[in-house]
Amino acid sequence: MIDAAQRATWLKTRAVELGFDACRITDTDLGEHETHLLNWLNKGFHGSMDYMQRHGVMRSRPNELVPGTLRIISVRLTYYPEQATNAESVLNDPNLGYVSRYALGRDYHKLMRQRLQRLAKELEEHIGPFGYRAFTDSAPVLEKAIAEKAGLGWIGKHSNLLNEKSGSWFFLGELYTNLSLPIDPPQSTMHCGSCTACIEACPTKAIVGDKQVDARRCISYLTIENNGEIPEEFRAPMGNRIYGCDDCQLVCPFNKFGNPTKETDFEPRHHLDATSLATLFQWSEQEFYDRFQGSAIRRIGYRNWLRNIAVALGNAPTSPDVIQSLMTQQRCEDELLREHVNWALAQH
Repeated sequence: MIDAAQRATWLKTRAVELGFDACRITDTDLGEHETHLLNWLNKGFHGSMDYMQRHGVMRSRPNELVPGTLRIISVRLTYYPEQATNAESVLNDPNLGYVSRYALGRDYHKLMRQRLQRLAKELEEHIGPFGYRAFTDSAPVLEKAIAEKAGLGWIGKHSNLLNEKSGSWFFLGELYTNLSLPIDPPQSTMHCGSCTACIEACPTKAIVGDKQVDARRCISYLTIENNGEIPEEFRAPMGNRIYGCDDCQLVCPFNKFGNPTKETDFEPRHHLDATSLATLFQWSEQEFYDRFQGSAIRRIGYRNWLRNIAVALGNAPTSPDVIQSLMTQQRCEDELLREHVNWALAQH
């Protein structure tokens, strides 16, 4: 029978063997982070993400989400694809559509969760049945707070988790468990110092304070979580960003040290790393759903995909291709899409 310390050592070793970059363990006390969460919600920074308000403190109280939880196993997996066209070069070409680097390949949710479940199942083979539940951004879980507490890094001024050797281009996942395991200490030093590069780089000034992001101004929220109109004040600053935004990560000094992902599933599909806006706008609804099978992008739906591209086409240099593409949807039945298309045409 292996003891708790041996279990923890086995877990961390096996997690890396399964492809995770790192694995650490923490307890369920997230009181400090709960205060931060409640302040963020009270300011309305969650926008239309009503589920954030609805779940409330369940996020910061793991035992309420999964009764009996004693420990949380936190893992990290790098996603930045080495094969992708240079991000800055795409952002600097207004005829191309920029897709956040995390969404270029396969949807990470299923991959991460399956791997976490395999880790737990293999441990069961060693020690017998125990209680656990795997999460990957799939339930009310404060994943960045948990990862910080477990010592996987620290939460930077842009509110993303940072690691001094790996940067921030990684996904996080958790195993809630009733096992009593030794706890890893959090990182003792936050290394952002006086750097404000991420705050200054945000196109819409969404980083309104240290670790404070107003989602209502954030391009990732506006293009992914938001199902309604993109406010006009943010359309020009969006540039050619059609799904998410990486600007705060691209300027972060610590991302100079990170290694690209080893996961072939995260390699770009359908040339999404550098495709013309006009080409993407011409995809039919069937093409959208077929090509984004197994992609995180699929969940925003065809209408919002076209809405986002319409704004980017409005920001693109005037050309026959741009005008012709927009005019194909000028009289579409969807009122919201039609409004964004007409705005874009008015820019030319």
